[in-house]
Amino acid sequence: MKKYKIFLFLFVVIAAFAFTQLKHKPVLYIIGDSTVKNGDGKSKNLLQGWGSFIDTYFDTTKITVENDAIGGRSSRTFITEGRWDKIMETLQKGDYVIMQFGHNDSSPLDDTARARGTIKGIGEDSVATYNPIRKMNETVHTYGWYMSRYVRDAKSKGAVPIVCSPIPRNDWKDGKIARANESYALWAKQIATREGAFFIDLHNMISDVYDTQYGKEKVATFFPNEHTHTNKEGAVINAEKVVEGIQSLKHCKLKNCLKK
Repeated sequence: MKKYKIFLFLFVVIAAFAFTQLKHKPVLYIIGDSTVKNGDGKSKNLLQGWGSFIDTYFDTTKITVENDAIGGRSSRTFITEGRWDKIMETLQKGDYVIMQFGHNDSSPLDDTARARGTIKGIGEDSVATYNPIRKMNETVHTYGWYMSRYVRDAKSKGAVPIVCSPIPRNDWKDGKIARANESYALWAKQIATREGAFFIDLHNMISDVYDTQYGKEKVATFFPNEHTHTNKEGAVINAEKVVEGIQSLKHCKLKNCLKK
């Protein structure tokens, strides 16, 4: 009788665990900087990131959307502050991670203001430095090194990584948006290709729309304060392009969670 009760207890525990695994509703984790979530991410703010509006395109009975982006962070500091580790604690098989970094990666490596920069490129270069913010020695790697870690870590959990190239700034040259196709937009694509991740060329998708549909004067209204951060209208345009990018990804089941 005692053995029967033990067996029954173990059966119930295993069955309950299996049921929760089968019923796991996937989570879409979004990580990035202030161009993805500005401030607290609420629509009351003048400046907005595209991640604050992406959830409206998804069927939330099929997926949970969690915007964990935060202003001022680079691909490096999102990790060193422990934010990525926190996501890794809950990340499960079948979840998704959309990542967009780059705008803050060109900052100094060890300045007393933020110390958030990364080495340019996608190689294995590194430099030992003292971080005056964290008050400790730190080895700083390339932009590509950090982006590769996100992709590899996500895959190790059975999650699906999606790399986005950074949104363009309101910078113009010869009547066209100045593009970063020799730096961060290129490096994001190269990392996605090298690591076998899905890729959304957000930088060029948005740039094309700015060039052909809106023009310099209209685009200026999307950037009320400076050349990097959009208002709500600009953020919604960017969110729409992310959705278009998701829809274009072959063999990516995330598109099945979009509203029809």
